[in-house]
Amino acid sequence: MADTPRPLLKTAIIYDFDGTLARGNMQEVSFIPSIGMTPAQFWNDTVRPRTIAADGDGILMYMQMMLLAAREQGTPVTRQTLRDHGRDVALFEGLRDGSWFDRMNAFGAQYGLEIEHYIISAGLTEMIEGCPIAGAFTHVFASKYAYDADDVAVWPAVGVNYTTKTQYLFRINKGVHNHWEDERINRFIPDEERPIPFDRMIFLGDGDTDVPTMKMMHTKGGFSIAVYDPDSTPRDHDKIHRLISEDRVNFVAAGDYREGTPVDLIVKGLIGRMAVNYGRMPAD
Repeated sequence: MADTPRPLLKTAIIYDFDGTLARGNMQEVSFIPSIGMTPAQFWNDTVRPRTIAADGDGILMYMQMMLLAAREQGTPVTRQTLRDHGRDVALFEGLRDGSWFDRMNAFGAQYGLEIEHYIISAGLTEMIEGCPIAGAFTHVFASKYAYDADDVAVWPAVGVNYTTKTQYLFRINKGVHNHWEDERINRFIPDEERPIPFDRMIFLGDGDTDVPTMKMMHTKGGFSIAVYDPDSTPRDHDKIHRLISEDRVNFVAAGDYREGTPVDLIVKGLIGRMAVNYGRMPAD
């Protein structure tokens, strides 16, 4: 009698978005130009001074400034316009055609692992929903707006910042795919009953806003990879050097997701390590 196949073990690859899957900030490609500003005018001359003056949260303030600047131009922000602005985000090599996700899914299946892809980002959910790779993600945890009856954005509904990012690791760990369900996320669940344990998670992030998440992955038995722009500056290199010297990441790789690149080999290696830890062997 043939052996019954063992069920696939859920495994998460979790990504920041800006600087990790795409160059720069998603708002800079088309949204900021559409309101008549340069990125420097928006971030440095508008968002930063108003955030300091209000003693506010930088994420919530940039979201509110987007709405105010658009209204001043006579173009209210709708869910669809944000999705439209997300279509042209500057994704790194190997991502736009979805081959990275298909390759990781197939590689994990060889080892009896079901790969799920997640986003944890301070960027905008709506723009991510409009980008070419949106369908690859099991769930997107990112900042988002509340809308009126005409689907016009009226106020930030969720702001994901560098410290709140860590809570979403627990939501993935416990299978809670929303922002609002606090009772379930705070309820004690034995480790063996959680859908995705931390030691079957890989987090990819690019910088300072990801440090708490990377550190948590490091201490919880998961894995973290610092991703940098292949065309990055010496200042960006210094940031990566700090992450390594402060023991906050396991690996570092350029943001190039084509087959055979360092990030491709590292993630495949980590998937293989997880499989060994769980007694899984490649399928025949």
